[in-house]
Formats: sequence, structure tokens, C-alpha cells
Amino acid sequence: MTVSASSTVLVGREADLATLRDALKRVRGAEPSAVLVGGEAGVGKTRLVEEFCRSLDGEPVRVLYGQCLELGEEGLPFAPFAAALRELARREGRAVFDGRETEFARLLPELGPPPDLGEARRGHLFELVGALFARLAEEQPVILMIEDLHWADRSTRDLIGYLLRSVRVQRLLVIVTYRTDELHRGHPLRPFLAELDRVRGVHRLEVDRLDRDDTAELLAHLLGAEPDAPTVDAVCERAQGIPFFIEQFASSADPRCGDIPETLRDLLLSRVDQLPDGAQRVLRVAAVGGTRFGHELIARVAGMDEPSLESALRATVAAQLIVSDPSGGYEFRHALVREAIHDDLLPGEHARLHARFAEAVEADPHLVEPDRAPAEIAHHWHAAHDHPRALVAARRAAESAGCRYAYAEQARLLDRVLELWEQVPDAADRLGTTHLDLLEETALAAIDSGDHMRALSLTRAALGDLDGEAEPVRAARLLIRRGKLLRNAGKSDGGPETREAYRLLRSAPRDLDWLKLLGDVAYQMAAIDGDEAGRIAQEVKDAATAFGDEAAQVNAEIIFGKVCGGRLAADEGLPAMRRAVERARAAGDVSNFAHGLVNISDSLFELGAYEESAAAAMEGIPDADRVGVSRTTGVYLMANYAEALMALGRWDEADARLAEAARQDPPGVLALPWLRLRARLRMARGHPGAAALSSRAAGFLAKPFLSAEARVSLLELRILAEGPGALPFARTAIHDQGVFERPRYGWPLLAAAARIADEPLRESVREVAASLPARYPAERASALEVTALLDGSPAAWQAAVAGWRADGQPYQLAGALLDLAEASAADRQAASEALTEAVEIGNRLGAGPLLARAEVLGRRLGVRAPGASPSELLTSRELEVLRLVAEGLSNSGIARELFISPKTASVHVSRIIAKLEVGNRVEAAVVGRRLGLV
Repeated sequence: MTVSASSTVLVGREADLATLRDALKRVRGAEPSAVLVGGEAGVGKTRLVEEFCRSLDGEPVRVLYGQCLELGEEGLPFAPFAAALRELARREGRAVFDGRETEFARLLPELGPPPDLGEARRGHLFELVGALFARLAEEQPVILMIEDLHWADRSTRDLIGYLLRSVRVQRLLVIVTYRTDELHRGHPLRPFLAELDRVRGVHRLEVDRLDRDDTAELLAHLLGAEPDAPTVDAVCERAQGIPFFIEQFASSADPRCGDIPETLRDLLLSRVDQLPDGAQRVLRVAAVGGTRFGHELIARVAGMDEPSLESALRATVAAQLIVSDPSGGYEFRHALVREAIHDDLLPGEHARLHARFAEAVEADPHLVEPDRAPAEIAHHWHAAHDHPRALVAARRAAESAGCRYAYAEQARLLDRVLELWEQVPDAADRLGTTHLDLLEETALAAIDSGDHMRALSLTRAALGDLDGEAEPVRAARLLIRRGKLLRNAGKSDGGPETREAYRLLRSAPRDLDWLKLLGDVAYQMAAIDGDEAGRIAQEVKDAATAFGDEAAQVNAEIIFGKVCGGRLAADEGLPAMRRAVERARAAGDVSNFAHGLVNISDSLFELGAYEESAAAAMEGIPDADRVGVSRTTGVYLMANYAEALMALGRWDEADARLAEAARQDPPGVLALPWLRLRARLRMARGHPGAAALSSRAAGFLAKPFLSAEARVSLLELRILAEGPGALPFARTAIHDQGVFERPRYGWPLLAAAARIADEPLRESVREVAASLPARYPAERASALEVTALLDGSPAAWQAAVAGWRADGQPYQLAGALLDLAEASAADRQAASEALTEAVEIGNRLGAGPLLARAEVLGRRLGVRAPGASPSELLTSRELEVLRLVAEGLSNSGIARELFISPKTASVHVSRIIAKLEVGNRVEAAVVGRRLGLV
């Protein structure tokens, strides 16, 4: 992995860049404008403005840059203006001052001795600067960029105010940046900004922190690979969307943030060290309490009188280290500041303060948010190293977390209870439970939280402590759980564990718990022995009927549908599954309702009822979240929903749902539903991250135990990703047994193989296709496509196009239309019509590679499809220029590469921007990549 210290790509600032571009448009229309760019230190103000200026490379605009110095009111007057004019003189020579070098020597001593004008003539200097900018703006728009206005001296602020209020130079855009977290109540910039707010043409722009998705994207650029969800979560929690902090963590040896990098720690503590002693003491106490804290709680723990406490808090708020909230409490402005202060505590101070917090919250739980009191107490006693109290508090907090479906927190707390068990001699008496009960409870919480490897270890330990013959139901439950975990991890099919559980259950007492476990056995057996699974599923149905319990009968029906889902035709199993789901809905059985909708949405998709499939999956997603299975059942529902949206051509919605599923971070093979779909979608759109996702998905093929559905879909994905290079792999893949077990996935695999086949592979594809049933619209369309790929005639491709029209999936239809156009080369009219329709679909979907293929095909056939691709609007020279723009070359670099003048390169870039209807060269490069032109 190659880690970069800073990203070359600006993330999450599209709206902010648009604001700056709009200001430049107004300036080009002879309207003076200014943008005041505010934000916290490290949030990316400078990076934003730099990217804006970089995007103007080659455009007729003059950019001047200056920076205020960190010297306060005693600093150098007019420092940013002096820097901007010095750079101007270096670039364009002294003649730019129009013979007034002596007068400008007041700002630039290197121009010579200044005239003795006296302080009373400062207005003359302002007039000189205003006139200079006006003269420069007559030639082309001028952007004056001033950084760090919070450090500006009075003279600099006055000159800025003069330019914006008095002179109002046309075609001058003033952009200033300043830190909002430096503006304490008495800061001189506060009233100055308030005055500028009333000036026409002046706009404020607050640069916000990045959200989770933007943080993930920035990390991907910094790390050189897509980060996993735990890494993103850790960085989000600690960096809180500050790009500078994100970069620091990414460049450290531990991107998951095990510790704060030393350079960042020193920076965070430097402002704390400047506070009075009382304020530092309050910060140390507050840091122990957490990121958010109430006034009364801090008052009790700190032991300070009210005036001293208020004075200390006022100092911390003025220093922008702590902010107050409407509820009357306080919050650290940055979580990392709190952590740095907390880590700086002495060991004795650390234990003493945590114990005082625990005592205070135990005495009055209302001092914190009601649902957080148990966790707060457990945390503080543990940090105070009081093991007996920490043990009991952690168990209570785990129970509270489980009631709120906070399974990750519950699992962590129960792990702590297990750690403390050996350190507290009377732990069993204090907790009223056994070690075996605790192991099983912790394993279940680990499963619910998605930590399946931890659950495997705990289940193995529990089985080691258990006499299965004495407690057959408990042993069966643990064996079933272990078999499922092994299968989800791809380590085993769970066969030995499942068969042993069934053996134990056959002799166990029969009750509703026994029946539920038998249903689990049937479901797990489906991936091992379908006939045996069907027999056990029928046994479950019969037993449920005998018990006469409504919930048990609903569960049995859903289990039967799951077990027979791959063996019964979709239309045969769907009615019974719908009845079971309706019974679950009526009974308020949310868990079975959500599980049943997974099967229903999947069957509807197989039948080609894509709208109904999407609706069914969408209906179950909230319920999966309600019962805490969003990382398992919920992921399947989101994947089914996204798959139906993809079939309907609603790709943006589908991508959003798949991103949501990815954020759930499902463990092991449970990640495959979203992973294979998003890889396929990114491939179809030419997304730069497609290769990484495809490779990650293909890596699961190394696991020896996958479902037929997962295995066959991954085989197809690998062929699509590798193209002709997958020819040897495809020869074996088409004979996989899963192709015959699940024709829904087998037909697309055959089509992918036929597209790259040599003659021996073509014959193999014919043989397999002859014995594979095609029952539903997508299967029939795929079968027709395979025939057309092997036959190649226009008639065969017309049949394939008709098949995809009947099915309704637009992307597959567009691909078949391109093949029809190619096969119809002798009929220019037919080829043109097919090509035109394919391009219309491709443009609607944003399918860049398909559009690029359409462009190449159109040129090769000599057929022009109206609106086929933006590239048809570009000349061959402009396409060359666009490719160099996408590589990041400036106009001068493009000129050197193509042996043209920089002016000519600039003209080409301007024409490309206009033809592609984008705002700048960066957007042109993005559009070019999306459409497969670059």
C-alpha cells in the first residue's frame, strides 16, 4: 500500500467550488465580488482556493496571492498586498506599475526610496492600489487571494475594506480565508466581517467538515486503496471530518488510529498550554468525562467554587477549545483535543478523576444522558482500575446496550466482563451467572455485532466446557451457531457440526426452542445435502402444525421456502412464501417478516418483476434494522433492492443503496451480495475503483465453501473483469456444477464466456447451453444472447434484442443493440438505428465504456448515431488535448507534447469546456473519464 501525505484530489467540495465559480462569473460580467472563506484550522480552506485557482489554468484571468503574517497588530502592515504586488512585478516587470514605482515603494522597498508622504497621505496609497487593480482588470479579470485574514493587521483590513466598499473595482474578485476557531469574542476581525456582510457583492462561505462518505473517499486517495469500514469508522470518529487530521492519520503507521501521531498531538496541546492554570485544570477534568459534558457534573467532580469554574470555562470557550450547546452543556470542539489532554494525565490523576466521575454518576444518573449512564459508570470504574465494581458495572451496561440493539457496545462490554472474571474471585456470585452462560451470551453478542471470528473462538470455548449428552439442546444450539459461522467465513460448509446437532436434537425433549433449532438445522443442511434438508424442513412444518403455535408455523413456512428456494421454481414457491410473510406481518413477527421478504424479493427478481422486487426488499429494510440484523438480513435486503434498481436502470439509486450496505461492513461471505453488485455497476460505468472491487470479490473464489449462487456469479464477474485474458479460466468455469443448479446465474456466465471464446470454448458453451433450462425472461434473453454470440447473424441478434426488450433491463438491451449494429454492418440504416438507441440508453445510465464502444463501432462502420457521444462533438485534436488535460498537464505542458503554442492549447481547452458543457478543465477531465473518452 502506497500512502500519500496529502491527496491530489479535492474531495467533498463541489458546492464550495461552485460558489467560487459563480463569484468569478459575476466578476466577468463587470460586477465586483468578494468571497470570505471561513472554517476551522485544517478544514481545507487553502486547498479549496488552490484547487479553484488551479482549475483556471489557461483561462484569461490574472491571479495574485498574498498571506497575512502571524505577528498580530504589531506585524508588517500591508503584508499580503506587498507579497501580491511583488509576485506581480516578478512576473510582468516593473512596467506594470505604469511609471509609479517610487510611490509603490511604500509597499515594495526594492523599488527604491519612497517619497516622504507622511501618515496623513495613507489614502493616496489606497488610491494607487485601487487604480492599479482597476487598470489590470481592464485587460482581464483579476483574482486577489489573501490568506489567514485572522492574522491581518489594521492597515491590511482597512485597505481590503477600501477596495470592497469604496472603489468597487469592476472585474476584481477578492477571496480571503480566515480561521473561525481563532475568532474569540474580542478579535478585531469580528466587527470587520460584520461590516463587510453589508456590502453588496460580498458573500460568506463556511467550509464544513467532511461527512463519512467524503472521509472514505479521501482515505482511498491517501492510502492508494479502498479502506475497509472499520478504518473509515475509526478515522471518522477521531478526525471528525477535518481533512488535515485525516491526512495525519493516513500517513501514520496505523491508519486505524491506534494512537495520535506525535506531530498532531503537539499541535493539539500547544493551544492548551497557553491557557491559565485554572482553565487547564478544568480541561483535564472535562477530558476524563468525555467529549460532551454537563456543567453540574463538571462542578461536582472538579470541586471548584462556581465563580472559579465559570471563569475557567469562559477561558476555554474563548480559546475555541470548548463550545457550549443550547442544552446548557459543553462539548470539546475537536475530539482529538480531548483525547490528547486525557492521554497527558499522570497515572494517579487519571485513576482518581475516573473514580470521582463514576461515583458522581452512580449517585445521580441524571447528570448524564439517561441511556448513557450505565456505560459511563462502567467506563469510569474500569479506567479507575476498581475491578469488582468494573465487573458488575460492565455487565449492567451490556444488558442496557443489548436492550437498545447496540450490539457492538454490548459485545465489547461482555468481553470486558470475561477479562475481569479471573481477577474477581467471587465473580459468579456478584453476577449471578456461570462462566459457560457468560461465554454463550458473549458469543451471541459478537455475532450480532458482526465480529464472527471472535464468536467462533467463544463458541469453541463454550463447547469445550459443555457435556453435550447431558445438555443436548444447548450443545445443538452451539453446534448450529458454530457451523453457520464457519460457513459464513468460507472455512467449511458446517456439515459435521450440523449433522451432530441434528443427532442430538433427535433425542432431546421437544418444545418450541427445539423446533426453532430444528429449523436452523434444515436451513444449514440446504447447502450440504438438498434432499436431506427438504426432508428435515418438512419435519419442521409437521411439528409446527402439531404444536399449533402461529409464530412457529410462520417460521416453518419461511424455513421451507428458504430450503427449497433453489430447488423449486420461483413461481411455485412464491405463493406459499407470501402467505407466510402476511401471517408474520399480522402477528407482528418482525424478524420472520424481514427474512421472508429476502426470499420474496429474490423470487420476484428471478421472475422479472423488478418493480415488485424492489418494493418488497425496500419494505423489509427498516424492520431488519429494528431487530438488529441490518448487517446480515439487512444487507441481503439492500443488495436485493439495489439489484432490482440496476435492472430498472436506476443506477444512481442502486449505487447509493450498495454504499449503504457496504457501510454495514458485513463479515465474511456476507459481504458478497453488495460487493459483486457494486463491482459490476462500477465496471459498467467505467469507475476507477471497479478493478479493486472486482479483485476483492474474486478473492472469495479461493474459499472452498461458497453457495452455488455466489460461486457462479463470481466466476462471471472475473471473466467480465479480465476479458480475453480469462479464456483459460472460462474453459473450466462453464462446467461448474452451480451453473446447472442455478440457471439464473449460469446463463450470464455462459454469455460472458461466449463473448471471449475461441472455437474449442464455443463448442463447450454450445454443449452446456443445450442442457440448461431457460424458464424466465432474463434467462430466455441470456439464452438468445448466447445463441447470437455463437451464431453472429443479424437475425440471431434481433432475437436477442427482442428478448431483452421483453425482460426490460436497459443495460443488457443496449449491449445487445450494439452487437446488432455490428452484425448489421451491411445494412447502414439498421445499424444506425440500433446504434442510436444503444447510445440513448448509455447516456441515460452513464455507461461510459458502452458509449466508448459505440463511438468506436460507429466510426468503424461509418455510421453516425445522433448524439452518440460527446466525443463526436470534439475534433481529433481536441480529443488529444482532453487526454492530456486528464493527465494533469498545464497549457504549457500540452503545448510541448503536441508541438503547438500555449495560446493554441488554451483555445483548444476553452472549446472543449464549452462543447462538453462543463465549468472548467477539471470537470472536463472527469466527464471524459466517465464517458470512456480518456
